[in-house]
Amino acid sequence: MHSFEELSAVFSGKFSERHFPNEPSSLYNSTEYFLGLGGKRIRPVLCLMANELFDEIHADAWQVATAIELFHNFTLIHDDIMDRAPLRRGMETLHQKFGESTALLAGDVMLVKAYDYLNNIQSSHLKNIIHLFNKTATEVCEGQQLDMDFEKKKVVSLNDYLRMIELKTSALLAASLKMGSIIGGTTIRNQNLLYEFGKKLGNAFQVQDDYLDAFGDPKKFGKQTGGDIRSNKKTFLLIHALETCTAAQKKELLHQLKTNAEDKTEKVLSIFRDCKVDEWALYLKNKFLDEALSHLDEIAVVEKRKEPLQAVTHFLVQRDY
Repeated sequence: MHSFEELSAVFSGKFSERHFPNEPSSLYNSTEYFLGLGGKRIRPVLCLMANELFDEIHADAWQVATAIELFHNFTLIHDDIMDRAPLRRGMETLHQKFGESTALLAGDVMLVKAYDYLNNIQSSHLKNIIHLFNKTATEVCEGQQLDMDFEKKKVVSLNDYLRMIELKTSALLAASLKMGSIIGGTTIRNQNLLYEFGKKLGNAFQVQDDYLDAFGDPKKFGKQTGGDIRSNKKTFLLIHALETCTAAQKKELLHQLKTNAEDKTEKVLSIFRDCKVDEWALYLKNKFLDEALSHLDEIAVVEKRKEPLQAVTHFLVQRDY
């Protein structure tokens, strides 16, 4: 059995090899730039770990993991364009460096390339993998649209936000795990338990992400903190603040959503702290974490084999970057 760190190092080495031709250089230099920004490679490594949970890592799992990472980077490029984000992993976003048109094409070609890797896997798994991959890709798009829709609403319920997160973020984590388990040849029940584990892990991951965007260290986080506040995103933090703050605080929060003042982030964070949103976020994160681990516990496999997934679960939801 391998740890997350071990598999991440091996996968990162394989993934760093060039995926695209040299010409047109104006397009493919931008793809290599973005892929070269790095990242934790969480989703593809979870796919490999899920495969190894039941069997030795099959060559097909590496193909699927590569497809997953290319798809994930495609979504990041397009998200950055829609969010007008200046930084990604502490570096210029692709659209900022190469222009929006090239960024759109770079994202598109990554998605197409992902299917090339999927087509390399053995035919016995291909139909199920493609079906789940396409279902998940659709859900990610739906989640992104809901995320943008929420920016135009004054108030979003916690349940509505959670549904959006399960589509935009959790679905890909869950699908990555399930695809690895499909290749691992395990039962449908184990596949579905692993999927539910991934959904709850994704929810906990997003709570931590929302928290770090507001309260994290930008040098560690790799992005500007307060970005969600400046773009009026309805995060776990903002939704809970609006539900629990005083009438005066709610009035101020709603006012800040309409402004672009230089001190907007500081004023919103002050209200967050007064409402103890940071403490509540810790509680919610741990709730999702416990639910995730309970699904992992139910999977019918020797307990020793679960230890790497248990370890990475705690790492992902307790990270400070």
